Order: sequence, then C-alpha cells, then structure tokens
Amino acid sequence: MSTQTMKAVRLHAFGGPDVLRYEDAPMPAPGPGEVLVRVHAAGVNPPDWYLRDGYRTLPPDWRPAVSLPAIPGSDVSGVVAAVAADVRDFAVGDAVFGMLRFPSFGDSAAYAEYVAAPATDLAHKPAGIDHVTAAAAPMAALTAWQFLVDPGHAQPNPFQAHPHRPLPLAGRTVLVNGAAGGVGHLAVQLAKREGARVIAVASGGHGAFLRAIGADAHIDYTQDDPAAVRGVDLVLDTVGGPAASRFLPTLAPGGALYLVYPLGFAGHEQARELGVTVSAAQVRSNGAQLAQIARLLEDGTLRVAIDSTFALADAASAHARAARGHLRGKIVLAVS
Repeated sequence: MSTQTMKAVRLHAFGGPDVLRYEDAPMPAPGPGEVLVRVHAAGVNPPDWYLRDGYRTLPPDWRPAVSLPAIPGSDVSGVVAAVAADVRDFAVGDAVFGMLRFPSFGDSAAYAEYVAAPATDLAHKPAGIDHVTAAAAPMAALTAWQFLVDPGHAQPNPFQAHPHRPLPLAGRTVLVNGAAGGVGHLAVQLAKREGARVIAVASGGHGAFLRAIGADAHIDYTQDDPAAVRGVDLVLDTVGGPAASRFLPTLAPGGALYLVYPLGFAGHEQARELGVTVSAAQVRSNGAQLAQIARLLEDGTLRVAIDSTFALADAASAHARAARGHLRGKIVLAVS
C-alpha cells in the first residue's frame, strides 16, 4: 500500500449490508484543528446503517445529501499519527478515542485505517481499557450522558422547540427500555451513579447481566408488560418511535419520558393531559464530556459490554449482526 492510500469500508450505492466494500481509499490529511488517527477499532452505531440505507427511515425533508463513495462510522479508538500545527492537547503517539463530527451525517469516515479527527471531538483513551472497548463507548456513552446528566451544548434541538433539560435523578425511579443495548446498558449505570433506583427492561436472557451492572429490578418484556408499572419518575426509551406512548401512564405527575428515537411519537397531547414531559435530544460530539466519561471507564464506574467484534473487512457481517437485533452492548470493528 502506498502512503497515499489506506484500506477502508466504503459504499458506492445505498442498500443492505452487501453494499459495504472493503477497498483502497485516499489517505486523509489533518486540517486545522485536527489530528490524524491510526484507527485500531471503530464502533458500530445505528447512524451507520441509516447512512448505508440512504436515510430512508427519515422523513424526506430530513434526509441529508451524501456524496458517494462514503465511509461510514463516527466512533474510533486509535493512536495519533500526526497533528495540525494549531493542536496543543494531543501529540503523536497519544492513544485517543472519540465520536467524530456527529451529527454531520456521512462525513465521519471511521471505518478506515486512518481518519482525520477534530481534536475537540477526542479524549485520551483510558489506559485501563483496550481499543475495542474504547471504540464501543463514545456515541452510546455520550447519548446516555447528554440525556441524563448534561446536554453539554446550546445548539438548537432538531426534535423540539425547547432545549432538553435532564431531570435530577437522586432518589428518583428510572425505567430504561432497551436496557441491554448500547445506550441502554450505559444509561442504567449512569442513572445508578446519579442516585436513582433503576428498572431495566430487556428480554429474559439479559437479567443477570443487568443486575450485575446495577439494575435494581429487571422486567422481561417477553413475559410481562413494562408499561404496567406505575409511579416512575423517568422513562428513558432507547427504542422510541410510535410505541413509546405506551409508557406515558407509567409516569408519576411531573415525570418525564425521554425518547432516544423520537420520530413517529404521537403522544404529546396525552402527555399534557397526564402532566408529564416528553423530551428528546440530538447527541453531539464533545471531547470534554468524553474526558469525564473516560475517568468513569478507568475507575470501573462504567463498564462497556461488547456484543461482538468483527474485522474491518467484515463490516457487512457486523451490519448483518446488528440487523438481527437483541444486542448486549456494542458491535465493534477491529482494524489490524
């Protein structure tokens, strides 16, 4: 391989996992404020398959223009290979991780051997975890953090007119739907750290795992209806969509329903009648917040579960695994 090219996963057309091609691609160069990262691992997230599919699940006027070929992916862990002259916080040889340029839709390019990364999107990788674990963390951990702890920005909210404001959790009861997934299992741990009693909703095989990471109770949705619970202060629904309105009656007056995927939700009038808040947030890259999360990963307060690991060349298989659902934690691509 010449110094001008690298291996990457690209799509030249939209479609299923089979459109992902492992091939030569131009080597990026860091621009102002950026570092070049030699990628050791890349996390796999829902926006990656939204891009691969041409954003067909989004309303037509929300679909961003994407130039093809495109390299998917935003979550990376690796080692700094070069830095722009104006970068002060990182040096060649530093181990780093981050969620890059999100939500830029199609410009992140993490499924590759190298990526040019904004320094402000990165944090130093915790020494106590490997690159696969670090690559699994950024989007899921930042989503849970920005929903439950601190949004970390004042950007307009694309999902609602008002900004998202996290509810104080100390002494509250929090129900997490989709608790075994990427965002869900980290939200369980963050809610416990913030002093909440946590009810975790996931299929029966995840019960022991969820209790081990701090859940006070587990509801197997294949056996019991989680919407039958009453008196909950906060529901974080990591699944979201039209079915999320079923959780409104679970909430105590003054409670809140947070939707990680708010599109299709139609329960706003019912929420007003019940005296509860419905809110959503757009996760955004934030290296400073990721540095806080890194400390929790280092000391074991947060544990990241790995569902499965695939070679970069097998990205199509990784997306096929994601499509089968029922994940425990995250899927990661290892870059040799």
